[in-house]
Amino acid sequence: MLSQNIHDKIAKSSWIRAMFEEGARLRQIHGADKVYDFSLGNPDYEPPAEVQTALRKYANGDEPGKHRYMSNAGYPDVREKIAQQISAESGLELNQNHIIMASGAAGGLNVVLKSILNPGDEVIVLAPFFVEYLFYIENHGGKPVVVPTNPNNFEPSLEALEKNITPRCKAVILNSPNNPTGVIYREETLRQLADLLACKEQKYQSEILVISDEPYSKIVYDQAEVPQILKIFKHSVIVNSYSKSLAIPGERIGYIAVNPAIADVELFVNGMIFAHRTLGFVNAPALFQKIVGDSLDAAVDTEEYKRRRDFLYEQLTALGYFCVKPEGAFYLFPRSFIPDDIEFTKRALKYNLLLVPGTGFGCPGHFRIAYCVDFQTIQNSIPAFKALAEEFQG
Repeated sequence: MLSQNIHDKIAKSSWIRAMFEEGARLRQIHGADKVYDFSLGNPDYEPPAEVQTALRKYANGDEPGKHRYMSNAGYPDVREKIAQQISAESGLELNQNHIIMASGAAGGLNVVLKSILNPGDEVIVLAPFFVEYLFYIENHGGKPVVVPTNPNNFEPSLEALEKNITPRCKAVILNSPNNPTGVIYREETLRQLADLLACKEQKYQSEILVISDEPYSKIVYDQAEVPQILKIFKHSVIVNSYSKSLAIPGERIGYIAVNPAIADVELFVNGMIFAHRTLGFVNAPALFQKIVGDSLDAAVDTEEYKRRRDFLYEQLTALGYFCVKPEGAFYLFPRSFIPDDIEFTKRALKYNLLLVPGTGFGCPGHFRIAYCVDFQTIQNSIPAFKALAEEFQG
């Protein structure tokens, strides 16, 4: 019954979910307080007060038609609010016609890729990466081209990129702050990448779209700033989600923002609206479009995430783990003590530690820790991390 394509992909499917399911099994055996599940990027926060207030307002209100269809691009008033916010942040002039409300960043990425890819077109993905990117690209006939980043800091390697941009390259996916590393790509590096892409476009007489996946753009630490992609790359779109910034991952709400400098931008946007409809999304969830429209200035408490990051980073590095200190998101991506990161995470299960191998993110020899869990769990996990380290340190 199952297609061969899906059958094969199940075998390669997310290590994240696999570890999450293993965590459920271990909790039944040992109890929740003795299992340290760092597998899933599922925020333990409740949404900010602004979201709760807006939810009650729209759920209890008697405004007619709030559950009906609207434009496939979403409610015009919400799109205009988002456009104004991006305009203020970027200095560019966007309006509602540059915004499409999407069913989360995953939905938005599929819409963009469906709209631009011809069979065999290449999409560059920087490793480490969110593993679903590969499936999204293949969903629409594209070919993922995985390009490693600088192993010392996970910044894009311009040398590696230059070698991998071919005449078939249609897009580059950027994710900053990055999942799984928490690294924010420096503006200087991105401007150098913009120059490289411009040279390649001229050489190949093509257009290469930069797709910036930004669900963690509001979760940053130590006064770090996320560079404005629309200002740096002419051919660019932002795909964003409120899953992390407002702690509502189950509501599947986000948007696509299109650079107004793109040639034939109206045709491009109309193509994505068509893809949004024919992929079956039709429109983003109606109620939560209105809710996020009322909550654009709200955000989760990044200071609490910072407290977790600082504690866990300091404890693990003191135990001998090597890790690039993240500037954003809520992940650590340390090196495993042995090259076989899959074996390493399997052995961590002996100590009830649920970690995700870096192989799942295209970066073997590392593992991901999602510290969007309560602080008590993080504190309680340190003896387990210590025992795991000692096992490999002799």
